Amino acid sequence: MSTQKIKNIIIGAGPAGLAVAGRMRKANLDFEVLEQTDKIGWSWHNHYDRLLLHTVKQLSHLPHLPFPEDYPLYVPRQKLVDYLENYAKHFSIKPHFNTTVNSIKRVDDAWQISTVDSKVFTAENIIIATGVNRIPHVPTWKGQEHYKGEIVHSRNYKNTQPFENQRVLVIGMGNTGAELALDLSEQNINTTLAVRSPITIVPRDVNGRPVQLTAKKLAKIPFGIGDWLGTQIRKVIIGDLTKYGVPLSTKHPAVQLRETGKTPVIDLGTVKKIKEGKIKIIQKINAFYTDGVVLENGEQLEFDSIILATGYRAKVEDFIENVDGLLDKYQIPKQPIGEGSQKGLYFVGFDNYKLGGILGTINSDSETIVNHLSNNQK
Repeated sequence: MSTQKIKNIIIGAGPAGLAVAGRMRKANLDFEVLEQTDKIGWSWHNHYDRLLLHTVKQLSHLPHLPFPEDYPLYVPRQKLVDYLENYAKHFSIKPHFNTTVNSIKRVDDAWQISTVDSKVFTAENIIIATGVNRIPHVPTWKGQEHYKGEIVHSRNYKNTQPFENQRVLVIGMGNTGAELALDLSEQNINTTLAVRSPITIVPRDVNGRPVQLTAKKLAKIPFGIGDWLGTQIRKVIIGDLTKYGVPLSTKHPAVQLRETGKTPVIDLGTVKKIKEGKIKIIQKINAFYTDGVVLENGEQLEFDSIILATGYRAKVEDFIENVDGLLDKYQIPKQPIGEGSQKGLYFVGFDNYKLGGILGTINSDSETIVNHLSNNQK
């Protein structure tokens, strides 16, 4: 078993890890990156085909390298993959690929990383960039083992081809669930969407202008007037969806995000399909049976396939030995800079409670972390 001593180690070569690495390169700080897969930005290589960033390109690039000018306003998945790979080349970021971290623990005055292939690294600082979307969340229901159709998590959804001529249920109306239901319905696939709890829906654009940019301007208006205007815009554009069976939250998007951890659903056309009846809505599922699901009122609905758009979990406790006081009520790190027994641990891209999107969070977290490292290593 060999031990390598390194000043700073970044775990993860997705956007979060790259953002920190890019800033560290600019700040002349030494680092190494450990990546469990064989690719830069592995998740983005494997997301569903139609995925575009929901945030505008000028607010979504990584530090010190804007997207190419010819990129569209909402960057497609493959173009983002190309950008991430170019970012790594631009900043000479060369991860240790196929290196899966098994455990992180404090040993004397350093952090020790053990990998599944028996490598051991020690570091003064570890930047954990494994993200909130590390482990698919796969809930279970009574009777699920008797269901004879196929159940897949949204991570494994690529396009509509496997679902042609089927009756498909998408469980969960977050941004992924709403977009997968839209994808299916646009191909005239019989689509139903299960909405389990109240949601907030915002249009991506209004009159051709990105709502994200409008919201930033509204946020500067004092006395809550901007919030009120935003609510009126949503009422006009989205309308009352409760009559279609969609439970809507009465809270402002930022408040709901902070209190429940649920990001607003950015509408790309799902609302129109719901109003047209092309996407049917059901609410809480009580159980499964051989041919489909059973609702709370006892109604049985038949489906050929079920897609679980039920999100992910960060689960840093799987590999960090001591998480006492580290995690919030959603089981994610409370802040970017570890304190106390976690001093020397840093967390980038875990704050999911901002309306600017995860790439905006990554940008701000990486700046906070690298400034802190720079000040402590002078």
